[in-house]
Order: sequence, then structure tokens, then C-alpha cells
Amino acid sequence: MPTGPKGKKRPADVTGNAVRAMRIATGEEADDGKDPAAKALGSKGGKKRAENMTPERRAEIAKKAAESRWRKSD
Repeated sequence: MPTGPKGKKRPADVTGNAVRAMRIATGEEADDGKDPAAKALGSKGGKKRAENMTPERRAEIAKKAAESRWRKSD
């Protein structure tokens, strides 16, 4: 069975894909394999972190990153 870009197994033929889509639509199979409790928590990571930061702090982090990039090119 072929694997997708993230290593998940997926059906090789059109019929297999249709059956999988039907199972996802009816709730028999999870569509992304993530834990439902984890999905309920919502977005985590960079976007959530940026939303909680002040504009001044985001600018400070961006300046530091830019300086680091320029330093590496020398």
C-alpha cells in the first residue's frame, strides 16, 4: 500500500479512496489521525503565541532574527 507525504498508509486505487472518504464522512475513521481531545484544544504554536504577544515584543523578536540573518551572511 502506498504512503502519503507524512508516511500514512493510503489506498492505491480509486475505489479504496472512495471507501476511505465515506468512512471519514460517516465518522468511522478519523480524517487526520489526531486525538479528538487534542483537536478540541485548538491551535497551538507560533500563531497562538503571536496572538498573545504585544506588537512591541513581536517587533523585538523580528529585529533579533533579522540581525542574526545578516550576521550569518558575512
